[in-house]
Amino acid sequence: MHKTISLLFLVSAGISAQTMVNLAVDASEAPRRLFHARMTMDVKPGPMRLVYPKWIPGEHSPTGPVTDLAALRITANGTALRWRRDDVDMYAIGFEVPAGASKIEVSFDFLSPPDSEGFSSGASATSEMAVVSWNQLLLYPEGDTARGVQFTASLKVPKGWKYGTALPIAHESGDMVEFQPAPLETLVDSPVMAGRYFRTIELTPGEHPAHYIHLAADSAEALEVKPEVIGHYRNLVAETGALYGARHYRSYHFLVSLSDHVAHFGLEHHESSDNRMAEDALTEDGERRISAGLLPHEMTHSWNGKYRRPAGLATKDYQQPMKGDLLWIYEGLTTYLGSILTPRSGLQTPEDYRAELALDAAALVDEPGRDWRPLEDTAVAAQLLYAARRDYQNRRRSVDYYPEGELIWLEADVTIRKLSGGKRSLNDFCRRFLGGESGKPEVKPYTLADVIDVLQAVQPYDWKGFFTARVDRIDKKPPLGGIAGAGWRLTWREDVPEFQKVREGVRKQVDVRYSLGLVLREDGTILDVIEGSPADRAGMAPAGTLLAVNGRQFTGKSLRGAIRMGKESSARMKLIVKDGEIYKTFRVECHSGERYPVLEREQGVPDLLSEIIRPLEKQR
Repeated sequence: MHKTISLLFLVSAGISAQTMVNLAVDASEAPRRLFHARMTMDVKPGPMRLVYPKWIPGEHSPTGPVTDLAALRITANGTALRWRRDDVDMYAIGFEVPAGASKIEVSFDFLSPPDSEGFSSGASATSEMAVVSWNQLLLYPEGDTARGVQFTASLKVPKGWKYGTALPIAHESGDMVEFQPAPLETLVDSPVMAGRYFRTIELTPGEHPAHYIHLAADSAEALEVKPEVIGHYRNLVAETGALYGARHYRSYHFLVSLSDHVAHFGLEHHESSDNRMAEDALTEDGERRISAGLLPHEMTHSWNGKYRRPAGLATKDYQQPMKGDLLWIYEGLTTYLGSILTPRSGLQTPEDYRAELALDAAALVDEPGRDWRPLEDTAVAAQLLYAARRDYQNRRRSVDYYPEGELIWLEADVTIRKLSGGKRSLNDFCRRFLGGESGKPEVKPYTLADVIDVLQAVQPYDWKGFFTARVDRIDKKPPLGGIAGAGWRLTWREDVPEFQKVREGVRKQVDVRYSLGLVLREDGTILDVIEGSPADRAGMAPAGTLLAVNGRQFTGKSLRGAIRMGKESSARMKLIVKDGEIYKTFRVECHSGERYPVLEREQGVPDLLSEIIRPLEKQR
């Protein structure tokens, strides 16, 4: 039996009265990346400690940007209090509440960074738009749970800006908005996006719960989304309803930032999602195709990650370390479900879906890090790997539980379909495990045993052994059984697939890892060298800049031309690299020709992959 924890106004026997906090955030200087926070809270005389949120849900690591907190002041009855940071826990502030004081006032500034690297602690504001993450703008009493502190928040946005959020509104006037009281957990789970160029699109008019896309951009042109694209997002809402059978939110809000000057990522919330993309991600075909899966992935987290959450990630506050051993379910299953919802909704063609699956699967094939690190360790060490460098990534492994988790859950889906003779699928598991009753947000923590129990009820099988072999054990080969069982096989071709061309163009990269063994930026910067590849055997290393190929200036075209010529010749390729202040010449034996991954149909095997991505709404 699962313990259900309400995210909303929790009142039960034995729980003390909630701490009440008034929080006023002034974001009128957001274009300068300056935010001002002021809090008042009831207190009692004596020693007290306030903490700044450290472990941010969805980021799976202690990413609270405490170094960007400035101008901290704590006062009581108009008198400044002397505070001291804990010399072990840098996120805790201690001070003495004087006799006779019943309230304190806390104020500080938050310095939003210009750097686009990172998650919500990365760039979140430009001159035209901003995303307000409440966890960056508050302190709360140490020892109180995220559900035991009640916040009444208000926000001042720059003049003329509009905003979107899932947080219920109490009152708004001009540039000021006051929100209804909410527990800290709900507040932190409900960011606000605001901007000068702003558009709200209602996706389910007249239906309950309501669904919205809020767009904030650096230009008016970025808001001109084609009606057919909006139609695909309407399909997404319908497809999630058909898949999960229940909605655990009062309303749902896609917050979509369109800017080339903010950090690009997606962050899940229970009743909304923070989606940050390039400025033309919804209006330019290439950008749109590459980012098509972002909103389906983040919306799926409302069910898998927010409603159902691994017990190790369901912590009582934002200071407790999170345990990520089940991230291959939290993120891996979400990657699989988000990936199939994308073509089901029409946001992606079946051809692009297969091309992307091939690229993600192939990247795991020649990964030397598999020789020493099981998939589970990439999940356990998530808090370290998110911040790991890109160079030699193939040797250390990265957060592989996203793409490899997708392959595992594809294989689970195919296994259920085959064993049941097509009568059942992972769709049935989703309804049982992630569905339930519609209503207000709540959290139902789970363990691996809970997942296996539901899978067993859907289709009897040795699911424990299935996952143990793929997650816990070292395996030099990635789990490609789902692709094969679905009627396809991973293979290679010599010309660059169209989807890869688009992806390289958007990412401004040249990817020849499967032939030469290099991944580069368009300017020649070497991002990674694949172990055992021709480039690796020649002694090349990441971080240098490739300048010339066989005497010609480096371009993607000149490099690929040299790789093709190498197949017909015994001559070694001559590469000139600038490494710091040193120029080096490498002579590389590369005679394989170009190699790029694709999926091909396996004749005589039913095409389950096409069946899996078929819209559910059309099957009703």
